[in-house]
Amino acid sequence: MSAPETVFTGPGVLLVLDGWGHADASDDNALTLARTPVLDQLVASPTSTLAEASGDAVGLLPGTVGNSEIGHMVIGAGRPLPYDSLLVQQHINSGELRDNPRLVALLDALAARGGALHLVGLCSDGQIHANVGHLSELLAAAAARQVPRVWIHAITDGRDVADGTAGTYLAQVTALAEAAGAGRIASVVGRGYAMDKAGNLDLTDRAVRLVADAAGAEVDTAAEAVEASERGDEWVSPSTLRDASAPIADGDGLVWFNFRSDRIQQLADRLLDQLTVTGRVVETLSLAQYDTRADIPALVQRADASGGLADELTAAGVRSVRIAEAEKFEHVTYYINGRDATARGGEEHVRITGDGKPDYVARPRMNLDRVTAAVVEAAARPEVDLVVANLANIDVVGHTGNLAATVTACEATDAAVGQILEAAGDSHRWVLAVGDHGNAERMTKQAPDGTVRPYGGHTTNPVPLVIVPPGTGRPTTALRETATLADVAPTVLHLLGHKPGSAMTGRPLL
Repeated sequence: MSAPETVFTGPGVLLVLDGWGHADASDDNALTLARTPVLDQLVASPTSTLAEASGDAVGLLPGTVGNSEIGHMVIGAGRPLPYDSLLVQQHINSGELRDNPRLVALLDALAARGGALHLVGLCSDGQIHANVGHLSELLAAAAARQVPRVWIHAITDGRDVADGTAGTYLAQVTALAEAAGAGRIASVVGRGYAMDKAGNLDLTDRAVRLVADAAGAEVDTAAEAVEASERGDEWVSPSTLRDASAPIADGDGLVWFNFRSDRIQQLADRLLDQLTVTGRVVETLSLAQYDTRADIPALVQRADASGGLADELTAAGVRSVRIAEAEKFEHVTYYINGRDATARGGEEHVRITGDGKPDYVARPRMNLDRVTAAVVEAAARPEVDLVVANLANIDVVGHTGNLAATVTACEATDAAVGQILEAAGDSHRWVLAVGDHGNAERMTKQAPDGTVRPYGGHTTNPVPLVIVPPGTGRPTTALRETATLADVAPTVLHLLGHKPGSAMTGRPLL
């Protein structure tokens, strides 16, 4: 059945409210605790629905929380995309990963020359950047190939999983190593150091020195490193274990086991630069494909994301402006364009930056005023057909786990959306507002020990999706009750007066 015609087509605004999930009111739901009259009115409108943004609806394993990367890719692709975590798990289940020719060749070479294997990655099961369960397959492969020494350089989490759980996950890593018959934890460092992606190279370089040269605080156990942190799991100081100090030597091998690229690639590039400068030749692999300067062969290749919104806009000659602040800029450019960072013809990129290092608890507004002003300005330009913008606050501040700051971020976002809707009305533009995944609607989580802890991670909740008609125009029908993020691109194209692309399996919602 084809979608009914709408009474309006024309220029518009695609507005992604990062971390805008839906859940019933509760004492840990920052969105319902906040005063958000604009967002409340949007979700109560007849042109509002809930969209699935997690699990197999977007190409993840069933029950897996959504994230900004896959959210924006599916928004752009107009179809679910098998995500890197799913593809890795499929390769594990089939036995392909353990028998991967590149991995086998590296392990056999290390066994033959007595070299060590270094495994670097985030040790949690948050499924946003890594899954600690994937580590067991790499350890088993190393044991099967008789690699003499396997060192694990553990990155602690505290963002994708509840803070205060790093000790539990590190104990799990030790158990996985014992079960596989290979591997010991050699170093521990928080993701605040190891997974910075904002260019804070002083933080990254502390993690580089730890992994490359075992330069860190000496501890007797991994648990001791975690317990010494005064800022939670995210900021565990670079620490090396006294009886397992393992600097990377010439001829060693290195495998990165994060499956998501964006928060590990800065460390990967800096570490490989350091090894090259110091004359150490180290063969390097990554579990999934990374967007690094260095050429790091991947054990599992990516899904094809072509034929999405960006390709259709380019083919139709649609002029668009992409706007976000630094934390989410790649999401409205690189990810929504199917992992393509190139600004295409008719496509303008506006990256909003701030002054100094961000403190999201102290400044939950972030650079929202600048982002809003840029969206309002772009919406007023008649030559611009589509404005694509990301408002980052709900998600980025939500990741701190600080409920009060996240409530403030929600209220600031509400005011910004009001300004954008007003500007869109003045320019006779429609607005499609959508979350990319849940976050701020659940700010606590039960930890493995049974305690309830602050939680800054994502959720499996659906996200609001709302279409605001231009001016006084109204659609002929309410939105479909069932929707996913894959329906966004076909709906945007429909509202612009174009047909969905042939590669899209999503459907227009009107």
